[in-house]
Amino acid sequence: MSFMVNRVLIIGLGLIGGSLAKALKNKRFARVIAGYDRNSDDLQQGLDLEIIDEAVSDLTTAVSTADIIVLAVPVKATEAVLSAIKPYLNVNTVITDAGSTKANVIQAAQKVFGSVPVNFIPGHPIAGSEKSGVASSDEKLFVKHKVILTPLAESNKSATRLIARMWQSTGAEVLQMGVERHDEVLAATSHLPHILAFSLVDTLAKEQDSTDIFRYAAGGFRDFTRIAASDPTMWHDVCIANKQELINQIDNFTDGLAVLRQAIVTSDSQSMLGIFTRAKSAREHFNKMLSGTAYSQTHNNLHVTFHVRAGSALHGRIRVPGDKSISHRAVMLGALAEGVTNISGFLESEDSMATVQAFRDMGVVIEGPHQGKVKIYGVGLHGLYSPPGPLYLGNAGTSLRLLSGLLAAQAFDCVLLGDKSLSRRPMERMAEPLRKMGASIETATDGFAPVVIKGGQTLMGIDYQMPVASAQVKSGLLLAGLYARGTTCIKQPAMTRDHTERMLRSFGVELNTHNGEVSIASGQILTATDLEIPADISSAAFFIVAAAIIPDSDLIIEQVGVNPGRAGVLQILQLMGADVTLENHTQRSGEPVADIHVRYAPLTGITIPEALVSVAIDEFPAIFVAAAAAKGTTCLSGVGELRYKESDRIQAMTEGLTRMGIDITVNGDVILIKGGELQGAKICSFNDHRIAMAFAIAGTIATSEVMIEDCNYVATSFPDFIEVAQKAGIRIHKEET
Repeated sequence: MSFMVNRVLIIGLGLIGGSLAKALKNKRFARVIAGYDRNSDDLQQGLDLEIIDEAVSDLTTAVSTADIIVLAVPVKATEAVLSAIKPYLNVNTVITDAGSTKANVIQAAQKVFGSVPVNFIPGHPIAGSEKSGVASSDEKLFVKHKVILTPLAESNKSATRLIARMWQSTGAEVLQMGVERHDEVLAATSHLPHILAFSLVDTLAKEQDSTDIFRYAAGGFRDFTRIAASDPTMWHDVCIANKQELINQIDNFTDGLAVLRQAIVTSDSQSMLGIFTRAKSAREHFNKMLSGTAYSQTHNNLHVTFHVRAGSALHGRIRVPGDKSISHRAVMLGALAEGVTNISGFLESEDSMATVQAFRDMGVVIEGPHQGKVKIYGVGLHGLYSPPGPLYLGNAGTSLRLLSGLLAAQAFDCVLLGDKSLSRRPMERMAEPLRKMGASIETATDGFAPVVIKGGQTLMGIDYQMPVASAQVKSGLLLAGLYARGTTCIKQPAMTRDHTERMLRSFGVELNTHNGEVSIASGQILTATDLEIPADISSAAFFIVAAAIIPDSDLIIEQVGVNPGRAGVLQILQLMGADVTLENHTQRSGEPVADIHVRYAPLTGITIPEALVSVAIDEFPAIFVAAAAAKGTTCLSGVGELRYKESDRIQAMTEGLTRMGIDITVNGDVILIKGGELQGAKICSFNDHRIAMAFAIAGTIATSEVMIEDCNYVATSFPDFIEVAQKAGIRIHKEET
């Protein structure tokens, strides 16, 4: 058996010290786990319960021979313990502690040693129990809990790594943080809740007939006040040790509570709803943010794999979710409008919920979504507040770019960031024209997120020729143009979706559009309205292609948005010979809507007109599958933009279709896809929702099972994809591991 070190000495055998000793002993981290405690009975109990290997009564030899010394004592005792061990310390011994405050621990070390020893690595395990004492020691106490280390700039890196490995061996997650930041964060997240719990129980216990209060208390009260059963002496010491940071947090809480009290006194429904809604969503938001995901993703971070087999024809009528692009814009414009905006058909996906959360963080009251309905209490163009921290947008590229334009004109600073995928999306194409307007905006390395925006800038309208057709860039500039002095004019190299222009008009904003140019004058007011969001043609595209390539299929997708700037996929499929017709035409909030009726018909490879590329850019993963199923060769060019989506979609589709036996050639910006028989294969989706769904459709005509890995991100645009696919008749199921 190999050990990380020879001897660990734990000074203080309470709950934390005893649990650490027991965990290290069980994990065979050291050859000897020695313990010291001023209470001889606790020391003997630790030995009797086999929590420690050796009970130490004299620190002289124990300190001089220890590789690691852990101070698991009350924070106020740190100075005395350091003074006691100082004469016997070996120069190579690494010291750490387990105190819940760190500034006073550093001060104690400085007082004893003159300066903090390079081998002293302060630490704080965020774990505990209402129980105390060595008899309560639990070797699993730290499993899946965080331990924060606060090394100084001069701290020995090898010593830091050793303490990190010690805690990791107990099953803990080890993080690093600055001393001051640690004490500030812990005052808010640990110390304040404990103080509030003590105060609440103490206050209610003084009430007459307080017995009934506790007898009939519901689970929420018991859960919140459970921590008031913690060690009073320890929390007294914490209040003294972290006095100023805790007072700051109590003051912040008192101010917030006063606002809520006044809202209750005056029956201010909007303020109450705002506080309660923001609190509820913030709790969910931060949980998702810390796990690196957004909102509707599987809560336990399971790995999702799709399994698809060929089946029978598709028949019947289905509905796909609301349009994601329009959902983003509806929230943004509703927030900037004067009055209350009601939205129906809202897409409750991770991406659109990221936008909802961003505006909640900026002080906008938003009710819902519930069954696609959202109510937004608009604050006007100048009513947004500075968010409490960076705006985390998950995987929402639309939100990132549009918000960049909107926030460039605000009075406050802001940082926009996202998950790993979003942090690889190019942002300079948005930032560069905003700088021409006078914005102060910076991107990270290689022009990616995070995006840092300095507020208080005066924007000026510009004439801007977009080098690449992009509805997101155009929309971001239009939102900035609402604030810029004069007129902002945007010239497009090709047609793009015009959802922003249509929706701005629904909110009463005047725009001029002519020959691919769109201009907007500042000084206009948005007036709240009611919006109906049609079904998303990008989501419908997968089922349109499926019905087009599976023999005998006859499928209707209901009430899909068929905006001319989005309908390129329909035109391309019709050129390939697909039997696609539009029925039951209508309008929803300025957007053309129709039922899409698809009947199977053999497809033929074509040269896709470049004029259709910009109006079908998001649907190309599905179009690749249609080309693979067609007779002959399909040629497409001008699709370089596909390399800058959630993944490099050209690479992803080429790699996957090749695995399925399709001959596909990429030569610069020209792609040739020779149709053929698709074979079963194991496919990587590259964490791209559209790649995953495209290969799910390819699997419907494959000779054997197609397995698509990393499908978690399908929730960013189509949370119910599996259920809708099964209803349509596709043989698909998901595996979660």
